Amino acid sequence: MSFSFNPHQGLIIVQAEVEGPSGGAVLRLALDTGATGTLINAAILVSIGYDPALAPDRVQITTGSGVEFVPRITLSKISALGQEQIDFLALCHTLPQSATVDGLLGLDFFRGLELKIDFRTGEITVV
Repeated sequence: MSFSFNPHQGLIIVQAEVEGPSGGAVLRLALDTGATGTLINAAILVSIGYDPALAPDRVQITTGSGVEFVPRITLSKISALGQEQIDFLALCHTLPQSATVDGLLGLDFFRGLELKIDFRTGEITVV
């Protein structure tokens, strides 16, 4: 399955859907092959029923501004680029209001799949 993106813009933005205990949300995630884990803005996760403060698991991440410990929660379901993951572990972090995305779609989402990003044609293929 292939999806189009603008190869001349900075970030590759993909639409994702996430389900929580009290609803769902449509997200704009940056496809980030430099991120080992998927990260979603805490405010969105709270709005669909997750409570990051109760997450038993916290992991260390390195950001552009330093090292932080963030909650890791289990999402009921996340879908993007024609793929669906159930009981998916995602990092939860507060993003600045100036962020133009709701988080990052990291390499963990693509484990076991083939990901092709073609900058000549502006197409992403996932199988």
